[in-house]
Amino acid sequence: MDKAKTRVETDQIGSRELPADALYGIHTLRALENFPIACRKVNPELVKAYGWVKLACAQINRKLAYFPDAQKADAIEQACHEMASGLLMDAVLVDALQGGAGTSTNMNVNEVIANRALQLLGKPLGSYQLISPLNDINRHQSTNDTYPTALKLAAIVQLHHLEQWVLELQEAFQQKEKAFSNIVKIGRTQLQDAVLTTLGREMATYAEALNRDRWRIYKCEERLRVVNLGGTAIGSGLGAPRQFIFQVTDRLRELTNTSLARAENLMENTQNTDVFIEVSGILKACAGTLIKIANDLRLMSSGPDAGFGEINLPVQQAGSSMMPGKVNPVIPEAVIQASTQVMGNDQIIAQAAASGNLELNHLMPLIADKLLESIQLLQRATSIFSSKCIHGLTANPEKCRQHVLNSTAVITALVAELGYEKCSQITQRATARNQTIRELILKEKLLSPDEFDTLISPERVNKLGF
Repeated sequence: MDKAKTRVETDQIGSRELPADALYGIHTLRALENFPIACRKVNPELVKAYGWVKLACAQINRKLAYFPDAQKADAIEQACHEMASGLLMDAVLVDALQGGAGTSTNMNVNEVIANRALQLLGKPLGSYQLISPLNDINRHQSTNDTYPTALKLAAIVQLHHLEQWVLELQEAFQQKEKAFSNIVKIGRTQLQDAVLTTLGREMATYAEALNRDRWRIYKCEERLRVVNLGGTAIGSGLGAPRQFIFQVTDRLRELTNTSLARAENLMENTQNTDVFIEVSGILKACAGTLIKIANDLRLMSSGPDAGFGEINLPVQQAGSSMMPGKVNPVIPEAVIQASTQVMGNDQIIAQAAASGNLELNHLMPLIADKLLESIQLLQRATSIFSSKCIHGLTANPEKCRQHVLNSTAVITALVAELGYEKCSQITQRATARNQTIRELILKEKLLSPDEFDTLISPERVNKLGF
């Protein structure tokens, strides 16, 4: 490197040259060299959450007179604000997967905040005798309490967004429930014709399932709100003043407008990560709902000429490079893939959480990467499902009626009127004569046209019982 364009930093291993204008420092440089694993950076939402954690710590340290220099404290707090706002994201470079339980992420954040604060004071980057990543930005902290706290905060914020997208999807299906309430169709079990239902009722079942997912996601905050901030290395609070431990989580809660609370047992909260398995399981349940719905829509829209053809999905792109006119259900297919990835992530999170040893889980970076990925995959999947598929979904009433009249399943709607044995005989005769149930019944004058149509009307089909 050109000496004029570099600076030298030293750690316990030795000295290294860095670009003179780099906001990161030697700890980040070593992490970049050691962990070319995922080849993608730490999730930006974790970085933003880290900014809030560092700001809460800085403000309490200032309150307790550990930062007596007001200009220095102001600069540190402004740098933390910028980190929390995403303005320093380009300088947080470490790989998403790293050894050290997240130490590289914590140090990257510490170095960037320290150097940005120095920059705000007009001091040379790397002047750590003035503002130190370790002695100032990391004061009274450890990776082992700041990292899981930042992860829980990031997850809570992202889950709030996910809840809103699930609600949007739920409401889209509720709109279709009303629009399709009078369209009678074949209900199927084991993919075989079974009984009559309405397309509106099917849409309602999807809305109700999503409502359960939305409620479970809303309740996730209760699982994540208890944090170990102030516990430092193993939850004993070693190296932190008692007043800091008791005040810092309250300050973080105020800054982020969340329900965060300090764990009663900081040591337990540091070593056990089962809450992430629980939250991931709730995300997996949502993914399962989305896969079920997406596959149902693919079936109902299949054909359109040689399949069910009961609904039309919005056309988003050409379906084939060799079959002219073919259109594929690309949005449901994309939703299925995202949801399948969430299910895979759930297994990874469970394995990683189970693999912690003694006072710490060393696989926190993997848990963080997969948990936030799952939340964001579901955010995007529910968003495009709603906007690019469900809002534009239309019905084929004539195709639905054609299926009803051509299927022997229609006979089930007549059992209460004609009796099971007679209906069974009618079905056999209609099949043998290659007639529809309606044709045979009207020909044999078992029911009038109006009576038949009343028995298979939306009002009768939607009625609970008879």
